[in-house]
Amino acid sequence: MMLARVADSLYWIGRYVERAEHMCRLSDVMLNATLDRTEGAAQVARIALAAVGDSDRAHIANPYEATLAMALDREDPGSIVSSLALARENARQVRDQITTETWERLNLIYLKMTGPDAAKSFADGSSAFLHDVIADLHLFRGAADATMSHGEGWRFLLLGMYLERAQLIGRLLEVCFGDSRRGAMDEHFALVGVLRMSCALEPYLRRYTADLQPRKILEFLLLDEDFPRSIRFSTARIEEHLTAASRYVEAAGHAGPERLAGRLKARLQYADMDELEIAGASALISTVLDECVGIHQSIYATFVHYSLEMRLPA
Repeated sequence: MMLARVADSLYWIGRYVERAEHMCRLSDVMLNATLDRTEGAAQVARIALAAVGDSDRAHIANPYEATLAMALDREDPGSIVSSLALARENARQVRDQITTETWERLNLIYLKMTGPDAAKSFADGSSAFLHDVIADLHLFRGAADATMSHGEGWRFLLLGMYLERAQLIGRLLEVCFGDSRRGAMDEHFALVGVLRMSCALEPYLRRYTADLQPRKILEFLLLDEDFPRSIRFSTARIEEHLTAASRYVEAAGHAGPERLAGRLKARLQYADMDELEIAGASALISTVLDECVGIHQSIYATFVHYSLEMRLPA
């Protein structure tokens, strides 16, 4: 079993990298929406801000300023640059546990985002800037997958990534399809925007052609078993990596995280869309988000903040 601090750092690298990519995509979709003056475009901006917990600025007059802050504000702990700085700091602490290729790729992204020309590059072409960051993050993941041993460390990296993804997509669905949403989520421009925020437009169109319906979008992002950004896909990977990692520890009087993850995986695997439509989506989405928090807490109890008695032989 690896050291708790190593598992913790790798786990948070995965979470922060996923968070940065998600913020890039939401920022890009919001910027593109400003080119259109329709109500659907305004709805996209409100969704993006609400999905990152910034509903206070949901009616902001200048979306460009909002996206600039979301990207480069170092004082905002949820900004893209802050997430990447935290990912890099965690990587620095476990430099001996990751490969040179993985470290260099993450360091290059960080230097690009914190360099003296970052603000000018964003101003000169904000959409291209965000697309480049997303591409660099994909290269980081590719380097990790291709050069790191697929053992415990790699699993904790992916565990953080998939748990963060499940929560981020869950929050987006809660904003769009939860009971607290304002008005019907049926405007074409807004529906396209939600799919783009989830990197799901092309996969959705391949499945359903051009039939954009809120029910089908909810089903695709929540329950599709093959799309890598659906909550069902993410929770299946969480359960897979936790089951493998938990072989090295013994739970002491509490539900192991792999059991919690297995329960969540089964909940989504056997969810019925017709029943969900009748009962409303909010209950299931809230349950998913609550259980993700429970899994996170159990991961810490099992792998990070465990007592010595759990690991020492009797």
